[in-house]
Amino acid sequence: MIIISLMLAILMPRAIAASAGIDIAAGNTLAEQACARCHAIGRDDESTLAAAPPLRSFAAKWPLDNLEEALAEGIITGHPDMPEFKFAPKQITDLLSYIQSISP
Repeated sequence: MIIISLMLAILMPRAIAASAGIDIAAGNTLAEQACARCHAIGRDDESTLAAAPPLRSFAAKWPLDNLEEALAEGIITGHPDMPEFKFAPKQITDLLSYIQSISP
C-alpha cells in the first residue's frame, strides 16, 4: 500500500499537468534560455549572480499567481543587470509549473 501511495504521489502531478496542457520540460527550457544567466534554475544549484534568488525559492517568496501577471506584462526590476522579459501565456504557464515543480 505504501508503494502505491508513493507512486501516486509521484505520478499524479505529472498526469494532472499533462491533462491541463502544461509542459514542465518546456518551462525548464525557458528557464535555461531566459533565467539561467543569473538565477539558479535547479533544485540545488547556486545562482551565478548573488543578488538573483534561485527559481526554486520563488514560490516561498511570492505567490506564483502574482508572477503570472508580471511575466505577461513584462518584468522590470530596479537593477540594470536584469533585462525586461515578457512571455506568452503558454510560456508563463509552463515556466510557473516548472518553478512549482522544483520548489521545496
